[in-house]
Amino acid sequence: MTLPKDTKPGAGSTPPPALSARLRRWLPVAALVLLMALGFAFGLHETLTLSNLIMQRQELAEFVGAHLGVALATYLGLYAIAVSLSFPGASLLTIAGGFLFGWVLGGIATVIGATIGACAVFLVARSSFGELLTDRAGPFLARLAEGFRKDAFHYLLFLRLTPIFPFWLVNIAPAIFRMPLPAYALATFVGIVPGTFAFTFIGSGLDSVIAAQEAANPGCAAAGNCRIDVSALVTPQLLAAFFALGLASLIPLVLKKLRTR
Repeated sequence: MTLPKDTKPGAGSTPPPALSARLRRWLPVAALVLLMALGFAFGLHETLTLSNLIMQRQELAEFVGAHLGVALATYLGLYAIAVSLSFPGASLLTIAGGFLFGWVLGGIATVIGATIGACAVFLVARSSFGELLTDRAGPFLARLAEGFRKDAFHYLLFLRLTPIFPFWLVNIAPAIFRMPLPAYALATFVGIVPGTFAFTFIGSGLDSVIAAQEAANPGCAAAGNCRIDVSALVTPQLLAAFFALGLASLIPLVLKKLRTR
């Protein structure tokens, strides 16, 4: 006896539970990668340039003056999206925040936006491949993960304070080690405060640098060809200060180990 076509085994049946779980696990990563690819395809990363900021600074300043709350919320949202998509130019965006809102408001909005974006990447990584990598890790990585979890806050604080490791990598690594989200968010928030306010302070003084360039080369601001090297503003002394703060964050960890010995 043959079954009707619409009653054959498997017709209209739901995917197996294991397949459905795998799809749910990898769907956030696929969505994030797709958004990232679209952003690069449309050249959004190329708009985050100092030349564009200088050319549009008058219009942006007028909008901020007329709609401060909307401008702050828009900037915070854009920063969170840029961090979650791992777009290059976060330092320039931080400088733009200080340039448009001042170092206090710009710094606060940047810290909040960066923390939200970092937590989004952390959650995607943890739900998608963090558990898979941890389960299949060897003995060395397992011991490393165990040590990281014991003092995760101080380790992550060190990684945030020292400008050595890529921001996107520091967002993902704690997810592999199954760091709790509250500790991750707090360490991220505290760890990025010094660097964020340093860059927004640089941005708050950018207008005077543009004025000096305009005096030497009239019309360069409107043309977007004022010669301002942002990397020259980030001095070795500033980087050394960040590294010293990172080492200071490890002091409680060192003292704890000394006491246990």
